[in-house]
Amino acid sequence: MNLNERIELAGRLGNYLLSDEPAWMQAKEMAFRFNPWFIPPFIDRATQQLSTVFLNPKKLSDWATSARIPENLAAPKKVGLVMASNLPLVGFHDWLAVFISGNHALIKLSAQDSILFEHLAAKLIEWDPRMADQLQIVERLNQAEAFIATGSDNTARYFEYYFGRSPNIIRKNRTSVAILSGRESEAELIALSDDLYAYFGRGCRNVTQLCVPRGYDFKPLLEAADAYQFLAEHHKFKNNYDYQLALRILNKEYYMTNGIALFVEQPSLYAPIGVVHVHYYDQPEEAIEWSERHLEQIQCQVGWHAIPFGTTQTPTLDQYADGIDTLAFLRGLHF
Repeated sequence: MNLNERIELAGRLGNYLLSDEPAWMQAKEMAFRFNPWFIPPFIDRATQQLSTVFLNPKKLSDWATSARIPENLAAPKKVGLVMASNLPLVGFHDWLAVFISGNHALIKLSAQDSILFEHLAAKLIEWDPRMADQLQIVERLNQAEAFIATGSDNTARYFEYYFGRSPNIIRKNRTSVAILSGRESEAELIALSDDLYAYFGRGCRNVTQLCVPRGYDFKPLLEAADAYQFLAEHHKFKNNYDYQLALRILNKEYYMTNGIALFVEQPSLYAPIGVVHVHYYDQPEEAIEWSERHLEQIQCQVGWHAIPFGTTQTPTLDQYADGIDTLAFLRGLHF
């Protein structure tokens, strides 16, 4: 399958993601029933992003051209992918990079996010039987020649032990931060809600730490989350929120809340589900210096100094996880 054929097939998949084909509707329903975190609005949000950005033929062509991907590969490599499961189809970009590069993917899916990808893999093979060689879902990655693995800091140690002798990309824990000036508009704060609450705040692109000027007025920020009040009706999310709230009450800790998130002063980048950590600064330079000291743990920085509010969950094809150029890594396997 040459590059143009791969791009054409990817574009067809993008159209399918936006369709109301009964089999696709059933797969999405099954994914939600199996994993309650994958509620329909967030599955649709994820697939909309995949379809309109990742699987857009023009954008794919530009991406491949900029990465100097050849029309054909004489000897494709078998690339093992270990996928995460915190968001619907969260490992899709890794598979897409392997596919567009002309290499073959051996995929170890997480049990918590298998239904959607298995369905899409079967659909691709149905459309083009050659995909059976290029996309294989496996239990073991013994045949892989290179690896891309995503997990926690703990699992990364295992990945490094098992995959360290082969070419690899191994991803660890990351999260995102926002630096506010205190002069944000209502529209910007509403957009920031997407960064904070989309996917229940479970992704590495979700903001879990706010840097705000000392004396910051939190009321407009708390009021900007109306569109996400439905999270309070989700039993798993509510259990996490209630547990964190009880801890603050028992420990007599100061907090602010809008009913779906507890805002607490805490320098740690990582926050539990239902909690947003807050860090104060006196001068803007302090906030920038603070974020630069934690770059290895930060996936996205949002605010006046970085990417716009509301864009953490809408990356482009060349906005790579951990800042590691996946296509360049895959191209380098052949030199």
